[in-house]
This record gives sequence, structure tokens and C-alpha cells, in this order.
Amino acid sequence: MLTKKTVVLGITGSIAAYKAADLASKLVQAGANVNVIMTKSATELVGPITLRSITNNPVAIDMWAEPASDVSITHISLAEAADVVVIAPATANTIAKIAVGIADDILGCTVLDTKAPVIIAPAMHNDMYQNPVTQENIAKLKARGFTIIEPESGRLASGGFGMGRLPRVEKIIDTIRTVLGRNGDLAGKRIVVTAGGTQEPIDPVRHIGNRSSGKMGYAVAEAARDRGAIVTLITAPVALNPPTGVKTIAVRTVAEMKAAVTKATAKADALIMAAAVSDYQPKQVAKSKIKKDSGTLTLELVRTPDILAEASGKFIKVGFAAESDDVVANARKKLEKKNLDLIVANDITDPQSGFEVDTNKVILIGRDGKAEKLPLLTKREVADKILDRIASLLENRK
Repeated sequence: MLTKKTVVLGITGSIAAYKAADLASKLVQAGANVNVIMTKSATELVGPITLRSITNNPVAIDMWAEPASDVSITHISLAEAADVVVIAPATANTIAKIAVGIADDILGCTVLDTKAPVIIAPAMHNDMYQNPVTQENIAKLKARGFTIIEPESGRLASGGFGMGRLPRVEKIIDTIRTVLGRNGDLAGKRIVVTAGGTQEPIDPVRHIGNRSSGKMGYAVAEAARDRGAIVTLITAPVALNPPTGVKTIAVRTVAEMKAAVTKATAKADALIMAAAVSDYQPKQVAKSKIKKDSGTLTLELVRTPDILAEASGKFIKVGFAAESDDVVANARKKLEKKNLDLIVANDITDPQSGFEVDTNKVILIGRDGKAEKLPLLTKREVADKILDRIASLLENRK
């Protein structure tokens, strides 16, 4: 989504300005063309040479200065070239000037001149952020279509604690991806994704679980978001941050996930069941912790509901098959049994594919039974391959 996109990054005189260097670096690594505008106060905190070295582009500071290269860096050319304008960090002063239309520097002129979406990430002291004047200015910008990323709480430069820290770089980049993806091939489509491994309690302390990290499901949710979809992520417990721009519903048991899926798919265009759902649960759950003794412990297990097989509606159904043998044959059986439109099969005996890793080597099988074997890819790349299929299926249903 960021490849070959032009991001105009505005940096203002917040103490968090040093974090903009990391943001610029990560945007460049993601394939974006980054052009930096710095206010004069920002240059007191971070050297322009740092940003120029990171982006390989001249840094715009003074609207009246000669361009630093043959490439024009006037506010007009930057405004026209931008796919998105991001101000991070944004001070209260910058927010106030933009809100009332003051353009007394190159950053303000660029924002007022551009037709590209504008994202603002405030960073300032808590009291300044909470001040009614600042909040009124933020409300004005939101009403005009600006995207505001709410600052985070934590330790501030003053030594105190409160809301005012610059949002995490990853959150800012996710917001950029979301904004750029608004007109993607899945724009407006409602996609429900499940992730993680469900947990069935044995007693108040123990549970039956599995090794699912949730990485595949989260990758699918993020990829769908970046292609313009309205995404609901239903997740069992994982050690992952909730994706920005995605409605996230936390569940634990199969019963909780089933209820959430049933509700979320009422108006869905597709259900992608990437969660590793427990097949069995204890017939009885102990009300108090089971004490360890010298004997053995026998648990009677019963089948859990088959969420994917029981899910009904006009939406596209996608399942996953983690197999240790006869991968394609077993996946085809699962596809037919659960009446799926697509199944994603992978061999869990391959150490590079499956649980707790960032890569997957999968086979996509559609209703026609044809198997498309993909090479080893990152889970994000696999997610986009799955969504390519879904986009095609949705187009064919029109």
C-alpha cells in the first residue's frame, strides 16, 4: 500500500520531533517516497541533514529559500505530489494555525494547498492537549475531514504522566495505510476475520489450548483494512496489539467466538476463519482449582460447535486447514464438508510454515477443487493472496 506512494511528512517543534526520524525511516523501508517539511522550531530539535539522509530527498524549511536540488520543494509542488500529508508530531500551535487557516510557513501553505488527505498526530503536554481551545481546534479539523490520531498516555517530557505522547510509529503508519486504502478493491466491503487459539477452561486456572499465535488472522485483518474493507476482528487471546482501524472483539472460548461470529456476519460480505478453534472441551469445568496429587487425572471431553460449518448466510466463507499429512486431500474434504468458497491449507510439519512464525507456505483450494501452491511468503503476503481471491469472488457475484 505504501510502495511508490508520496508521503509529505511535516515535523513541528514538539520534543517528540526526534521520533519523526524513525517514522521517516520506516516509511522509506515500506517503499514510500518521503518528502519532509520542518518548521524552524523543529530544526532546533532534529537536524535537517538527518531527515535528508534518511529520505534521500531535500528537506523543506524556508518557503523563500532556494531549492536544495534540481527538484522543486515549493509548497505547491509538494501539495500536488502528495498522496497523503502527515504531521507528526503536531504542536498545539500548528493545530491552531491550520484550524483557522493561517499559512505563515511552508507547512501551513502545503496543508491548505493540497487535495491529499491530511493526518495529524498531536504531541504536547497533557494540559495543553486537554485545553478546550485545543480540543475545539481538533474538532474543527475532524469536521473538515482531517484524520486525527489521538495521543497516548504515559510519561511526558515535563516528568509528569498524562495523555500527550506521540502515538506509536506503528500506529501512525497503520493509520496512513488505512487512509490510503479507502478506495481499494475491497472498499466498503464488510469482512469478518477470526484469529488466535480459543481456550476451553478445565478449572479456574487451567485450560485446553493450542499453539496459535494469531499472526495469520491479524495479517488478514490488516491487509483487508488496507484495501478499504470495514473489518471486524474476532480474536482469542494473543500477544499482539489490536490493529489500528479495525473493530476488535476479544473472546476466549468457542462459545464466545461462535456468538461473536454469528452477530458480526449478519451483514458481512466475507468470513475468514483463521482462528484455531478447539475441537473439544471438558464436559465439566471444576469450580475450584484441581489439586495435584499422586494419582492420574482423567478428563472427559466433548465436541465443541463447528463455527464455520454452522455459519450461514450469503457471505463468502474461507477456512484454514492445518494438516500434518495428506494436506491437499484433507483440505478438500474440509472444504466440501463445511461448504466453503475457499480453503487455505498448510503443512504444519514444515518449520517455516504454520504456528509461531512470520511465514507460511500454503495451498489455496477453491470450490472447483483446483489447488494453487504458493511459495514461502510472509503472512502478510499470504493475506493479500487470499484477499485477491475474495475480491475476485465478490466481483463475480455482482
